[in-house]
Amino acid sequence: MADGPQTSSEAEINGGRESRFRRAAGFLTIGVGLTGLITYVYFFIAAHNLDRDAYGEITVLWSAVFITVSTLYRPVDQLLSRHISEHVERGDPDTGPVRVAARIQLFLSLGFALITLILKGPIENGLLDGNSALYWIFFSAVLFYAASYYARGYFAGHQQFGLFTALILSESVFRTLFAVLVAIGILSGQTMVAMGIVAAPLLSLMVVPYAIARRTRREEAERGKAGGEEIDMGAERAEFSMSTGAGFVGSVFLIMFSEQVFLNAGPLLVNAISGAAAAGYIFNVLMIARAPLQLFQAVSTSILPHLTSLHHSSEPGSEEEFRSSIRSVLMGILAFTGLTAIVVLVAGPQLMQLAFSDKFSYARPDLLLVTAGMGFYLAAVTFNQAALAQGQARRASIRWIACAVFFIVWTVLPMIQNVNHRVEIGFTLTALILMSSLYYIYQRPSGPEEGLPLEGTPDEISARLAGLEEVAP
Repeated sequence: MADGPQTSSEAEINGGRESRFRRAAGFLTIGVGLTGLITYVYFFIAAHNLDRDAYGEITVLWSAVFITVSTLYRPVDQLLSRHISEHVERGDPDTGPVRVAARIQLFLSLGFALITLILKGPIENGLLDGNSALYWIFFSAVLFYAASYYARGYFAGHQQFGLFTALILSESVFRTLFAVLVAIGILSGQTMVAMGIVAAPLLSLMVVPYAIARRTRREEAERGKAGGEEIDMGAERAEFSMSTGAGFVGSVFLIMFSEQVFLNAGPLLVNAISGAAAAGYIFNVLMIARAPLQLFQAVSTSILPHLTSLHHSSEPGSEEEFRSSIRSVLMGILAFTGLTAIVVLVAGPQLMQLAFSDKFSYARPDLLLVTAGMGFYLAAVTFNQAALAQGQARRASIRWIACAVFFIVWTVLPMIQNVNHRVEIGFTLTALILMSSLYYIYQRPSGPEEGLPLEGTPDEISARLAGLEEVAP
């Protein structure tokens, strides 16, 4: 990252980056919001056209698919988003990250398929109540989502957020279409409703390979005209290896796993300790944190390639622009958290009963506590994306997994008698610790990834000539 006085043209370049980022974040927020709304319509229609047991199985299927693909494939999504944007900023081809990510995604998919086939009995009979059709839908949907998440990372890395939004919107529309066809009588039964879950990612397979292949051919043609294709490709292979990609994916996998612990372990642990009714209550309360996080994924998706480009930019003032972008997101989080707290303070218990029925009574202080935790958690995600952009994936993953373990231990140990209060306090306390530890990494990046060229690249040779290796950690 370059630093120093900015000329007017450099200020315009960095200002243009910031405005593009804000437009992309706003556009993605709208797209993700519409996706969530359409998905809600899917479940609304399913709930009104299936009996309670059949609908319950659909929700279990959806949860299993969602948790699996989020944990398994989002690391490759982040790998592509982060490293493609870095290569584009440097003027290098994206061939290395694209190929390495494809190999890793294929390995993950084959690993999932093998394990799921071996565990067919426990999954089908234990999780899906012996429903063979739902098992194969689960199996197929997770495999097809490998292509969808690969495409999301590819589009985000190139900051093609229009295609990114079109992809996720088309998936939700295609999924909901099956429920609509059941509702109007063209199709019938639980299996046809569930088919929408596997049909949604299948749609991406008809568009994604063509879009990626077309862009790759265009980039190779441009490199050929420049006469530097062979040199660039050699540098690319030296600069981005399978071990580099696998290390990044492994770190982000731990982050995604920890995120699922924060968002889903609470109700599961409460269910084991106090039963289903208490678990249902805490599930509803934690929706205050989960629902905004779904919308915030639009911001986190757009900010990673934006911050990575700034981090690797040679333009003066890019470091200040990097930090300015973080501050802008944090100010938005603060405003949103404050607004949510006001709403909770005025009508929180009543709104919770309106949304989730009056089967539970909600204490206003408990809702305010989780609202604070939501703000800390969103800020932690922001600092996490900054750390990834700075090349600090391993250090960030250590903090995430340590906080996940702390949250589980806090919830299990009966230091507070009421288990729901333990989860509420534990979630907020853990989010605060996570935010603080990731903020420390963001402020003090270190290690071989931070600003140091990789071995074998022209940048590394130049660095040696300049004596940079003498100060390398």
